Amino acid sequence: MVFMSMKDLEPEYFSIHGIRYHIRIVNGFTNNSSLPLVIWCSSQDGDIGGRALQEGDDFSWDTGVSFWTSAPAFSCTMKWDGTRKKFQAFQVDRDRSRCGLSRKCFWLVKEDGFYISYDEYNWVKDFSWS
Repeated sequence: MVFMSMKDLEPEYFSIHGIRYHIRIVNGFTNNSSLPLVIWCSSQDGDIGGRALQEGDDFSWDTGVSFWTSAPAFSCTMKWDGTRKKFQAFQVDRDRSRCGLSRKCFWLVKEDGFYISYDEYNWVKDFSWS
């Protein structure tokens, strides 16, 4: 059984076009002040952009999931110290339950890998750099 709070019914989460999700990727490195984490993200609709993230910086965006069309998937390429990793930052079929009722998908990128959370407190390592 799924319980929803009143916050889950607020207009910012729903629209006449579907459900909104918020995706946020944070540089969680502990000592890379001289070497940024570079990120570039896109969907099948095109590039959404990117930037160089210093410690604690983030890159985020919102997306709507339509009731009538296929949901967008977003992939991001991360580059750090000559290492490059491409991953699916958001895919509605996979992340519908992982992002929780708040529909917020948080990624924390650290030296040992990529962590996901729905609340920015409980982190689960999803995969490593290699």
